[in-house]
Amino acid sequence: MAGDSRAAANAATVLRTVLEHGPVARSGIAGLCGLSPAAVSRQTTGLLRSGLLRELPGPSDGVGRPRIPLDVHTGAVGGPVAGGLHIGVPTSTFSLVDLRGRLLARRAFSHEGRDPAGLSAEIVAQLGRFLAAAGSQRPLLGVGAALGGWIRPDAGVVVHHPVLRWRQKPLGAELSAALGVPVRIDNHARAVARAEILFGRPEARRSLVHLFIGNVVDAAFGIEGTVHQGPGSAAGDVAHLPVPGSSVPCTCGRTGCLQATASDRALGAEAVRRGIVPDPSVDLLVDAAATGDPRADRLLRERARAVGRAAALLLDVFNPAVMVVTELSSVLHEGYLEEIRGAATALSHVCDDPERIVSPHAGPAVLPEAAATVLLSRVFRDPFGTL
Repeated sequence: MAGDSRAAANAATVLRTVLEHGPVARSGIAGLCGLSPAAVSRQTTGLLRSGLLRELPGPSDGVGRPRIPLDVHTGAVGGPVAGGLHIGVPTSTFSLVDLRGRLLARRAFSHEGRDPAGLSAEIVAQLGRFLAAAGSQRPLLGVGAALGGWIRPDAGVVVHHPVLRWRQKPLGAELSAALGVPVRIDNHARAVARAEILFGRPEARRSLVHLFIGNVVDAAFGIEGTVHQGPGSAAGDVAHLPVPGSSVPCTCGRTGCLQATASDRALGAEAVRRGIVPDPSVDLLVDAAATGDPRADRLLRERARAVGRAAALLLDVFNPAVMVVTELSSVLHEGYLEEIRGAATALSHVCDDPERIVSPHAGPAVLPEAAATVLLSRVFRDPFGTL
């Protein structure tokens, strides 16, 4: 068992080293990851055989063995892919992602007019059709699914999704049985954190906090490349984190909670109340601001500052190398990110560098990429065990 564990750890180390530094020759991998040349040779042979790595044409001076570079296999022929499913409140998004986290295909599936009780069955049917059409020419490693609420990844269970009203739902088993492939599920805040660690800024591998602002509000914390889950995988519930300066009533009986103050549902309702948009849609609000409506812009800036004040509390508690904020307007437009940064650094006692607060590296593709990364992060942690 110990030998198997060591081999799995070595394979993961080699694969992540090639992900970070590739294309790279075998002789260079050992120096980068600290393994012996013999261990690297064994693991690269297995990773090549499994299709996770591939050899690229390399330079040769005609003397001795050519230095053949290795890279993760992202080729259009034979390069494995992961399916992604992000289950939002109004919409689900299907995606296909390669081993570098690059988005190859995506499609949206609206939940409008659909009964929540039968929603997951409809999602699975549509996802199966998407995967069959989009990924038929490449090996499918499995599917990663991300959604809000309390998720237990190892059990594949949605413990509680407050908006979709799912409780103790065995979503992982349902998806795997219907699709016939391995499936991993996780909370979307942790999924984005994993994507940042694997594919994003190098400092995220040291430590990061991710704050997700959508219809459901969540957070995630990672250190030394590992995302914290806590007992029962319940870490990251910040719905009732107090927002300094907010007096918005919350269903919990208190005022100023982050969910009630800054969630997409709260923002959409406020936009309708002010007569800015006809329906409680953040997409409509962002579009209105982009076309020059000063009321929409003002409301989005108000939300951004509230998010920034909440971010300041998390910065002071965790003091991460980088804080990632997923919030629609700031992902699409730098000006709203600057509002978040300004409010956070004005209130934080430990962070006076606004550049530590960033949007996800994938930009508007953040959720399709993150969903697939729920599966890919497992592949990069245990390549042969996952396969």
